[in-house]
Amino acid sequence: MRIKFLLLAFLTSFIGFSQSVNDYKAVIVPLKYDFLKTENQYRTSTMTKANLNKAGFQAFYANEILPEGFGDRCDLLYADVKKESGFLITKLYVEFKDCYGKVIFTSAIGKSKEKEYEVAYRECLDLAFVSVTALRYKYNGKSANTVKTSVAATPLTASAVATRVVEATPVVDIKDPNLLYAQPTENGYQLIDKTPKVVMKLLKTSRPDSFIAIKDGIQGSLNAKDNQWFFEYYRNDQLVSEKVSVKF
Repeated sequence: MRIKFLLLAFLTSFIGFSQSVNDYKAVIVPLKYDFLKTENQYRTSTMTKANLNKAGFQAFYANEILPEGFGDRCDLLYADVKKESGFLITKLYVEFKDCYGKVIFTSAIGKSKEKEYEVAYRECLDLAFVSVTALRYKYNGKSANTVKTSVAATPLTASAVATRVVEATPVVDIKDPNLLYAQPTENGYQLIDKTPKVVMKLLKTSRPDSFIAIKDGIQGSLNAKDNQWFFEYYRNDQLVSEKVSVKF
């Protein structure tokens, strides 16, 4: 009886999640996961995006310039790969969140006994994405305006974002002639120079040390690393990382 009950509960939640992911146009894939030291280490971001494409999703890296029609970030899902501890075994699962940081779907856990990290991560992700593929994703045409009304989570206000950023802000050199100043906006910040001129726009994410960043028509990400901020994006398939001095 207990097994039947658990199975029924799983199927019920599975159906609910299936309907939820269909509300989103595409999925954003981060360049780095928390359990890794560098971006796309062991090709984890590449493998995530490839698996998403196989499962029927449109997927973009966090620093890609999005095509026309994908401008509203609440029309998008945000993927994350999580690692569970295990003795002599690697365990990974995939989490999908909306623009408010609310978890929409969590995949099954993929496991591998392979010792080589890249092989183990590939095997884990392939297994985890079996449950994602089973959702049979197909965008239902809803827009963020209709989906937002049913979202229980409350978006962070600019003041709330400011509080979080203060906790993650690197040391700033106020004598730096290229220093940019952050002005709060509804969805994050705009960075201005001394002119004043808007140099970059930032959109908040679920992490206080990372923003979606737009500069001169290029969309990338602004990340805090080694006590500094870096604007990172791809140019001709090569990762570009530019140091940015910001005072929040």
